[in-house]
Amino acid sequence: MKVYNLACPLDHRFEGWFSSEEDCLAQQAKGILACPVCDSTEIVRMPSAPHIGKASPTDLIAPKSNTETEEISSGVVALTGSDHSQLEAQVQAAFLKGMRELMGRSEDVGDSFADEARKIHYKESPERSIRGQTTFDEAEALREEGIDVLSMPMIPALKNTLQ
Repeated sequence: MKVYNLACPLDHRFEGWFSSEEDCLAQQAKGILACPVCDSTEIVRMPSAPHIGKASPTDLIAPKSNTETEEISSGVVALTGSDHSQLEAQVQAAFLKGMRELMGRSEDVGDSFADEARKIHYKESPERSIRGQTTFDEAEALREEGIDVLSMPMIPALKNTLQ
């Protein structure tokens, strides 16, 4: 089993698990390998090193924290340590729970989001929570009109159901 660190042109980073390097290259060549966030098929392998645990006498006396955080230039917090996969699973579960709740409490108005948000703001439609798609410029125009808008990335895995 080969595990590769992968990234798309938008710098979304993720892992890919393959039976062999040839399997990875074949999926990449066929356009099957895609970013789980933006669906881009322009995927590159990132440098990686195997994790080899090694205890030193000082680690046994004063163990280091299991999870360390480090700010990186993009404002993302990177996590390392032995609890990384458990923490990653907890974050993913919390995110999906929040998205399920958001989707359950809001009405999908699709591409007419900006129009419907204006109608609600100007009391032409009943007040309710809505979600949908709009352009970045249109979202900024809504904010300038005093309409609260929360922009979220469209994650391909969340387009249909949240299972």
